[in-house]
Amino acid sequence: MTTTVPLASYLFTRLRQLGIGAVHGEPGDYTLRALDFIRPAGLRWIGNCNELNAGYAADGYARVKGMSAFCTTYGVGELSAINAVAGSYAEYSPVVHIVGCPARMVYGSNRLVHHALETGNMRVYADMYARVTAAQANLTDARTAPGLIDRVLEECRIQSRPVYIELPSDMVEAQVDESRLSAPLHIEPPTNARDLEDAVVNETLERIYSSKRPYILVDGLVRPDGIVDEVNELARVTGFPTLAITFGGGIINGSSENYHGVHAGKFGSIDHTPYTDSADLALLFGPLLSDTNTQGWSVVPKEDITISFRRNSIDIGSASHELRIKSFMRSLLSKLDPSKISAGAPNPPLSSPRDLLKSLPPPDPSAPVDQDTFYLRLSPFFRPYDIIICANGTPLVGGRDFILPPGARLVNSGVWLSVGHMLPAAQGIAVAQREALEAGQQPGRTILFEGDGSFQATAQELSTIIRYRLDVTIFIVNNDGYTFERLIHGLEEEYNDVAPWRYPEAPRFFGAPEDGSYAVETHDARNWGELLKVLESESFGDGKGLKMVNVWMRREDVTRNFKAALVLAGKQLLAGSE
Repeated sequence: MTTTVPLASYLFTRLRQLGIGAVHGEPGDYTLRALDFIRPAGLRWIGNCNELNAGYAADGYARVKGMSAFCTTYGVGELSAINAVAGSYAEYSPVVHIVGCPARMVYGSNRLVHHALETGNMRVYADMYARVTAAQANLTDARTAPGLIDRVLEECRIQSRPVYIELPSDMVEAQVDESRLSAPLHIEPPTNARDLEDAVVNETLERIYSSKRPYILVDGLVRPDGIVDEVNELARVTGFPTLAITFGGGIINGSSENYHGVHAGKFGSIDHTPYTDSADLALLFGPLLSDTNTQGWSVVPKEDITISFRRNSIDIGSASHELRIKSFMRSLLSKLDPSKISAGAPNPPLSSPRDLLKSLPPPDPSAPVDQDTFYLRLSPFFRPYDIIICANGTPLVGGRDFILPPGARLVNSGVWLSVGHMLPAAQGIAVAQREALEAGQQPGRTILFEGDGSFQATAQELSTIIRYRLDVTIFIVNNDGYTFERLIHGLEEEYNDVAPWRYPEAPRFFGAPEDGSYAVETHDARNWGELLKVLESESFGDGKGLKMVNVWMRREDVTRNFKAALVLAGKQLLAGSE
């Protein structure tokens, strides 16, 4: 006899089987009945202040846990979230977006219901989402719904991109066959053709053995591609000079002697181009080669010396081979013979952010905090397993100089760069960190660096952090507005200003308890002396509860070399308009 379960129960049980522990979202009338099935499936509900923030939070959670889910209502809710989902698609973050929809009979009628457009096409929003999701499912038939759910969840994990599920309100409790729940989903990528894999591995090894001036260049898709350990092992075994692109910061062990930091060319704190321009081999991993990520493509290696390692292909020069990266890397490492490597240490030696930090004199306690040294000097504050989040703007650039301890991670943006993304993302990451602690894993702190303009875009999520008593440390980089935009164009224009908030007072407004049940600590730091006092505080450093420090910086201050990049960006925008 076939046993059945409600469709919503099947869906949320599958999410739990995939390691998801919480579902973010915003309730709406089309979703309410479905939300009743979240807790019975062993999931937590995390209610956000709006749907856009829920999508951002799910994105952050997915970057840490490997997959996430959030719920919105039809039309107004899902459209509020589509910016976040598009960002997840652009940056390969595996998010399951569940949309509560009107009952099936509505789709077959011409009646105009709330949240619908007067077009006669009730699925117009689904059509929009098809452009920014890897797979979609419309659960209108109890016989096929379990299979559709399984298919889109498999695609979400395999492609590491968001998927879209329409759940009509009258299907929530539809009885479906539960037998599929006893079988695991097929989330392993297909294996490679052995002959092709062996041939490309051998060609790659020949290039590695014969190279005299090689380097490894790591970008941010290494993590969703699932090869962080393999790339670190390759860097360790070969000893090749290793660099990251901005989005790839924090992937390579920051204590490795052959890791020399983020490669930003002449716009970085260290210019590595004298070496990379004369290199004869570049091993490029997980590339997402956007203009902002590569400083106007200035750090992209020449094609003829490059082997690009992508999720589904290995590209040697202009030749592309369809291969799955995980299997390929395992084969490459198993056959690599370090004794055959002919490349020696780079001459002259390459410097690193570690060298820059050692060379810094002690700061003048009365001097204002400056962008050029702020991020370097913050590095000793970090601990193993911390997750450091850099919002778009000055933290994204400054965070390139972070020196991270083993096990620490950096989360930033490589192409989407949506203002306000990272505060809700930090909330989602903090939920994932709490789950790691509950599972007995080694958790670190959740530390966010956020500009004042970005903070104002999604500040409501501070209340979600407080509501769920999450542990988050926030450094607000307060430079009185949109400094990036000022330097690109409109240095003194009003449109680059933001309102002068009293940031340390925000937790009280957003409901932080005052009875000691949840630790809240806020500070103003107007100079180095005040900031160092905060950093040396044991209570601030413990990462428990909500810790905030409002770091005042000069209005036009950015890292010295990057100012030239912003001025150049302004000129390029002007040239493009002519």
